[in-house]
Amino acid sequence: MFIERDVEKFIVGEDLAVGQVIRKIGENKTRIVFVVNNFGRLIGAFSDGDLRRWLLSTSEIDINTKVGSILNKKVTKCFFDEQEKVLDLFSDAVQYIPLVDENDHIVAVASLREKILSIGKHSINDAAPTFIIAEIGNNHNGSLDLAKKLVDEAAAAGANCAKFQMRDLASLYRNSGDSNDASEDLGSQYILDLLSRFQLKDDEFIKIFDYCKEKNLEILCTPFDKASVDKLHAYGVDAYKIASADLTNHELLEYIAEKGKPMLVSTGMSSEEEITSAVSLLRNANASFILLQCNSTYPAPFKDVNLKYMNRLKELGECFVGYSGHERGIYVPIAAVGMGAKIIEKHFTLDKSMEGNDHKVSLLPEEFADMVAGIRAVEQSLGSTAPRKITQGEMMNRESLAKSIIINRPIKKDQVITADMLEVRSPGKGLAPYKKKELIGRAAKRDMNAGDFFFPSDLNDTAINARDYQFKLPFGIPVRYHDVANLSGKSNLKVLEFHLSYKDMDVDFHPYFDKSTPLDYQLVVHAPELFAGDHTLDLCSKNESYRKQSIREMQRVIDITNELKQYFPKTPRPCIVVNCGGFTSTGFLNDSEKKELYGILEKSLSELNTNGVELIPQTMPPFPWHFGGQQYHNLFVTAEEIVAFCKKNKMRICLDVSHSKLACNYYKLDFEDFINQTSRYSAHYHLADSGAEDDEGLQIGEGTIDFTSLMGKMIVNSPDATWIPEIWQGHKNSGEGFWIALDRLEAAEELAMKKL
Repeated sequence: MFIERDVEKFIVGEDLAVGQVIRKIGENKTRIVFVVNNFGRLIGAFSDGDLRRWLLSTSEIDINTKVGSILNKKVTKCFFDEQEKVLDLFSDAVQYIPLVDENDHIVAVASLREKILSIGKHSINDAAPTFIIAEIGNNHNGSLDLAKKLVDEAAAAGANCAKFQMRDLASLYRNSGDSNDASEDLGSQYILDLLSRFQLKDDEFIKIFDYCKEKNLEILCTPFDKASVDKLHAYGVDAYKIASADLTNHELLEYIAEKGKPMLVSTGMSSEEEITSAVSLLRNANASFILLQCNSTYPAPFKDVNLKYMNRLKELGECFVGYSGHERGIYVPIAAVGMGAKIIEKHFTLDKSMEGNDHKVSLLPEEFADMVAGIRAVEQSLGSTAPRKITQGEMMNRESLAKSIIINRPIKKDQVITADMLEVRSPGKGLAPYKKKELIGRAAKRDMNAGDFFFPSDLNDTAINARDYQFKLPFGIPVRYHDVANLSGKSNLKVLEFHLSYKDMDVDFHPYFDKSTPLDYQLVVHAPELFAGDHTLDLCSKNESYRKQSIREMQRVIDITNELKQYFPKTPRPCIVVNCGGFTSTGFLNDSEKKELYGILEKSLSELNTNGVELIPQTMPPFPWHFGGQQYHNLFVTAEEIVAFCKKNKMRICLDVSHSKLACNYYKLDFEDFINQTSRYSAHYHLADSGAEDDEGLQIGEGTIDFTSLMGKMIVNSPDATWIPEIWQGHKNSGEGFWIALDRLEAAEELAMKKL
């Protein structure tokens, strides 16, 4: 199966004329296009067969007919994240299948026009990570011990594969590989001298291949002759690398193709005519192959690398392409990945000054590791051609930096909105400025004061209002001091969770409450993540002064909570939700490093005076958004670590289901199993939906969480727990995001109760 991420050649709009569609079908060479509506959503297909049926069914042919009026609405499709189902959908009639997202936008197209190409356990396809080869070649200089060291370093640097070279000099050279042959040219003498001294013995090749397997590296080897091919075939290699020097050696190409393994074919020192001839041979042999762009100069000048030719190679071979580089540095292979290379090969050494031509153009382990990191970063950044969505980080910045439409005077509900009432101001908390014309002439949905924001719901025909809800567990919403009076009285809430900011830490909150009228709610406090002076709370910091400051800030939160609880007599020991820290900016920590941080956290917790409160660490996503940007998070991410911490320290947690679903998605863990393990230690829940890896805080039903199942498990496993919907910006417009969430969660719980 072949997954094509460049979907533009498959897509036409419903208003496109048939004549233009026919031209596109001819250009993409697939005999089919998929039709989308004006919102980019898949609505049908149009193929050669559909064209013939249309021609036979109409007496007057008009090539200006819009394809939307004659398309085939019965199109076989599959969700992109369910690719394992695609193979079962193919048939003689269905050779191309659009892969769509949750909004029916085409993200990729699957086809059977290519065999699955695998090298060992690694698949080569558009969705797979780049396959990175450390070309050791003969840089072991004939030493098995050095070869093993090179393999060790290649694995540590992030290579997927270690590649070697094998030659049978006696059959390869016309003089039987005699390095002392005075009749040879100087260049040949030099190469023969190196090869005669630096070739591994046959049994040493077997040992180094076996060693690669121990280090979880795939094995590749370039055979330069039939005798070497036979040895590699006898060992059982999963693929063959073809050197540029042998692209024109059709006899060797045919001999290798007969082995039935994938072939990685370098195209250096070859003309396009020679490349086309080799491709024709490989196709006739039914070979599975990839073409590698290459310039066989050591080192290759940047001006001669010609990465753009990879696009031509893809056309010539109708195959995946890669890059085999001999230039200095790491930038060119990283750029090659951005241009579509699925395989990268670079020479690898431990010492560039060693004898041998390849050492000088090779990367050292630290350079190779930097290249791998760059490639992986580029892979993440490539994305797709699906319709653009605002990312989580952008949404946060849009809230702070963009502008919104506000009302400039008080108005009453049902009063008609006029242009002179509207102004555009920062921040971007409300309706975007380009929606201004849509507001004019509408009746206001609510009473508004000067400076109030408009919201998307102000353009709806029905208003969203709070009501009383029925739940088995005590539920509530997140609040700030200033909106308690406004939000809490709108529904039969049982819980208020105060989300403190560092500014709130200095606020005199007493005027917001009346001691003579105790509040009939359970109290929960969410500690700030960010404190004054850009200090992000980190009770696990190895920097002692930073850790001590975090302890001081956390103690202030505890003290404030103890003072606040006088207004909440139902909560003698309120819970404090805390993001304990354990984040890093450059990558994830290993198990021993995480264990050290958990130890530091335990030390910090022992230094806090927690009398009168219960600290509950919040479960975290792998890529949390802090005010300094996105980070890598290491603690309270996996169920096993969370349960172990709770058991050891006799603590409970705040289970943020959006965070934890993201963690399960990233680490490919079973979310239901995660909930089964952790819910028994949950004092409090944050409920919100989630997307793939960092789309947290989504509205209920707009992500991938099964809330019917979740609500049932909460009732059974956490009968004493409380919960709130923690929807991103749910407090806007008098909490409309919370009311929507509660409405949907009530329906989910009702269904869950029927299943219990």
